[in-house]
Amino acid sequence: MFQQILILLAGLALIIIGAEFLVKGASGIARKAGISEFIIGLTIVAIGTSAPEMVVSLVGAFEGNSDVAAGNVLGSNIFNELVILGAVAIILPITVTKANRSYDLPWYLAITIVVALASKAFTLFGIGSEDIITRWMGALMLAIFAYYIYNSYKKSAKADASTEDSPTTTDNGKYLVYILLSLGGLGMLVFGGQLFVDSATEVAHIAGLSDKFIAITVLAFGTSFPELATSIVAAFQKKGQLALGNILGSNIFNMLLIMGTSALVTPVHMGNITLVDYGVLILGGIILCKVLFGGKFGSRIGRLEGFLLVGIYAAYMVYLFNNL
Repeated sequence: MFQQILILLAGLALIIIGAEFLVKGASGIARKAGISEFIIGLTIVAIGTSAPEMVVSLVGAFEGNSDVAAGNVLGSNIFNELVILGAVAIILPITVTKANRSYDLPWYLAITIVVALASKAFTLFGIGSEDIITRWMGALMLAIFAYYIYNSYKKSAKADASTEDSPTTTDNGKYLVYILLSLGGLGMLVFGGQLFVDSATEVAHIAGLSDKFIAITVLAFGTSFPELATSIVAAFQKKGQLALGNILGSNIFNMLLIMGTSALVTPVHMGNITLVDYGVLILGGIILCKVLFGGKFGSRIGRLEGFLLVGIYAAYMVYLFNNL
């Protein structure tokens, strides 16, 4: 047990240092390339910090343990939306741009609801006796993911075309530094996250916890730690758009790319995921809906929303413990 705790702490240290490197590198790339920090967070940072979820879910899919794949994705998304976004908003209220309101948040909410309905469609609509993400559903998820990322970059390129400058030789040198910082940070995040997950899972198994509970809490917390560290560091550096992009991008990445890829490997059984689990995720999304209206009260995700999101997660944890 003592050895596992030491491994856990080592993984945590790598995650924190890696997050610092990644935020510095990613924000530098955004400045030099004329791409918004939100788009960098939505794509490069989100995909990098979601690598642990990809590894855990695909391993579960290849081993035929779809409970792990499904529980890990849903648990990570709940943790990202409620705890990480809530914590960032408490530290630094996040200014929501017009593009966030008109495009990014509506897409995120729509994807969340559609994936939830698709995963429960067979029993919810009386089509079959078992809830499952089939291979054709997985292929459709991947197609939607590709379209969303392509369209996001396209919109960002149009918005920044007038301000983008041609890089000089010095800029190219700085690009290399920022790229190396980002890659180094991502490597530390992934390796540190794996150490953290392995040690935390071992401790949970020793405690006799169920696979679903481990997937939706321990694994979700551990695999979401890169997003947590990166977003908290971004908040303290007053880079709210980078943090918001990282959180939304990670959740979209989890729902569409990871779940879609896992379903292509083997159909993902969703029987152990309840409507309460999805309801918590959608409830967090409803709280975010207030920013869609803009105006005085909708221009940011503030501390009130942050405390509400964290409070919902705390209530959800109490529910899980009471229903073990």
